[in-house]
Amino acid sequence: MKVALIGYGKMGKIIERIAKSRGHEIVSIIDIDNLSDFESDAFKSADVAIEFTRPDTAIANIRKCFKANVPVVVGTTGWNVEEVKDELEKGNHTLFVSSNFSIGVNIFMAVNNYLAKLMNRFDNYNVEMTEVHHIHKLDAPSGTAITLAEGVLKNLDRKTAWTKEVENSPSDLAIKSIREGEVPGIHTIRYESDVDSISITHDAKSREGFALGAVVAAEFSADKKGLLGMSDMFDFLR
Repeated sequence: MKVALIGYGKMGKIIERIAKSRGHEIVSIIDIDNLSDFESDAFKSADVAIEFTRPDTAIANIRKCFKANVPVVVGTTGWNVEEVKDELEKGNHTLFVSSNFSIGVNIFMAVNNYLAKLMNRFDNYNVEMTEVHHIHKLDAPSGTAITLAEGVLKNLDRKTAWTKEVENSPSDLAIKSIREGEVPGIHTIRYESDVDSISITHDAKSREGFALGAVVAAEFSADKKGLLGMSDMFDFLR
C-alpha cells in the first residue's frame, strides 16, 4: 500500500516507522514547509493519506485530499466533521475519523458505555471525567474525552450535556482537563456516591498505540468510500 503522511511531527514519524514495518511504502510526506506537494504526482499516487496536524489546518488538508481523490485517515481532533460532510458525500470520497485510534481506548469506550447503562439505575451516583495530556495538545477537552462523554450522555438519563471543568447544574457532566509534561493521554471516568466510588481509567504508555491504530485504519479505508470510524472496524463498538 502507498501511504502519504500529512504532518511530520512525533506522531508522523512513529506512523512512518510502523507503516514501513507492515510493508507499506511512504510515497509523500507533507509538512508546513512543503504544502505545495498536495499537487504532486507522488501525493496523488497514494492509496491513502494519514493526517495528524492541528485543528486549524485539518479541514483544509482534508479538502486537498478530496481534490486529489486520495482517501484520508484523520487523527487530528478539535474540528467539526460536519464542515466537510457534504463535500465527502457529493464527491464519493473516503474519510476515516476517530477521536482516538488506540485499540485499547476503543475497548475502554465500549466499557464506558456499558458502565453508564448500569449506572442509569442508580441515581445516587454522580459522574465526572478527568483527562490528562501533554502540554503541546491544543484542544481541551480532548476529542477522546468528548467521545467518552457522549457515550455517558447517551446511556445515563440524568446527564444531558458535558461542560468544561465544572458542573453548572446537576444534569451537567464535567470534564476536567490537565496539561502537563509529555503525558500521551490518561482518561478517567469516576462515579461518586456518599458511600463509595467507582472509576475506570485508560492510561496510554506511549504514542505507539495511536500510531498503530491509524495505520490499521488506513489499511481498512484504502478500498472503501464514505465516512468511516472505529466502529466500522470493530463489531464490539457498535
